[in-house]
Amino acid sequence: MQPRLLRTGLSLEYATLGWNAVGIVVLIGAAIAARSVALAGFGLDSGIEIFASLVVIGELAASSTEASRQRAERKIGYAFVGLAVYLTGQAVVSIVAHVHPYSSPVGMVWLAASAVVMFLLAYGKARTGRALDHPVLLAESKVTVLDGALATATLIGLALNAAAHWWWADIAAGAVIVAYGIREADHLLRTRRAP
Repeated sequence: MQPRLLRTGLSLEYATLGWNAVGIVVLIGAAIAARSVALAGFGLDSGIEIFASLVVIGELAASSTEASRQRAERKIGYAFVGLAVYLTGQAVVSIVAHVHPYSSPVGMVWLAASAVVMFLLAYGKARTGRALDHPVLLAESKVTVLDGALATATLIGLALNAAAHWWWADIAAGAVIVAYGIREADHLLRTRRAP
């Protein structure tokens, strides 16, 4: 593998780690202030992104074998499953408990910034992954896309709730993201089980 591209891949993963670590702190504070399940949930999603980044860092920093790549792709597939389960659980709790998010300017600004940052990082990871022919980095770029999509959906949900009191909007957007996550998890886990 080309050392310059490996350094680029590692830099993108470290940037993802740093952004999500700060995001957890910001979002927990905003979630408590606004009593927002959606913001707290996005903070937990950042933990899944951190896990996926650590998996890729392990692959990029060490001598990667086909077996280690398959294990890493399975782990990322399970991260997609975890995210889908989490989002489904959050939706059920929100509906059953009648928890409707309040307006949170700090949370909304962070979500908008996160969407931009995650989509840019995902583009960089996909481009670098293709140049390296590195399936693990390519798979994790899809987790980063999902993180950006979730930030966008959560932001839209909070904005619609603040403007029109449509508390269900973030749940509807979350359902689309769950479907995408399940599709990606199925692809990674099914492919990796093939002989």
